[in-house]
Amino acid sequence: MIGCPTRVGPLALASWLAWPAVAGAFILLSVSDEVAIGKKAQAAMRAQTPAVQDQQVRDYISRIGHRLAAAARGSGFDYTFDVANYRDLNALTLPGGHIWVYRGALVAATIESEAAGVLAHEVAHVELRHAARQISYAVMANMGLELLGALLGNTAGATTSRVAAGALTSGAFLGFSRDDEREADREGTRILARAGWDPRGLLMFLQTARTAAGRKGAVAGGFFSTHPSFDSRVANLRAEAAALPRGRDDDPAFADLKRRLSRLPPAGRAPRP
Repeated sequence: MIGCPTRVGPLALASWLAWPAVAGAFILLSVSDEVAIGKKAQAAMRAQTPAVQDQQVRDYISRIGHRLAAAARGSGFDYTFDVANYRDLNALTLPGGHIWVYRGALVAATIESEAAGVLAHEVAHVELRHAARQISYAVMANMGLELLGALLGNTAGATTSRVAAGALTSGAFLGFSRDDEREADREGTRILARAGWDPRGLLMFLQTARTAAGRKGAVAGGFFSTHPSFDSRVANLRAEAAALPRGRDDDPAFADLKRRLSRLPPAGRAPRP
């Protein structure tokens, strides 16, 4: 392979000269680059994030997540699904298919299709390679090859790479645009339907979460603050779901999940970026 001068040796020439287009945008990273960065980011995330350890909760969310991932399109990723033990109504996506849903979002959801809707939105971010796109923007805009080299572990050793991965998980330079969020809403609704759930799941979760966020002790987190306006999201989701076939909306296993979560010690808030 021919790499960039000295700083990022292994990066393929194709990554630089033939940036793949996804959803009308150019992406600097190859899929293999994104996977490599994602592994480092996931390791940093797991090191700094308290996770729900109940195995039945973990298995249940993983089953839902992988069913949704199987309905996604595009490049194949080795998806992982974890539950962060935070009370915030939030979820996040790391590069390469690593998805975290916050305990608060699962507590707020009233039926299984709402929880599946949250995960489907995050799976859509992966399918559309939004994380790779945002890293590419950061590199091209002002952070240069040093950042990309650090993320790939090719400059200044493993310590720099770990620091860069930690900055990624904290959101220091990775954030989805409102256009990304609209795309993830639209494609997530389609994934939800293809996987057999009611496509209104994400729409219903937004409405449920807005009510829950107004209650004492609830924390909206980034779920509303970094997304398009509530009214426009609801209108767009309603229109998208109307054209899709109805699927299942709930399962008795979800009630068991809620009971198990309710027995755990109270969760704290996620740290602010």
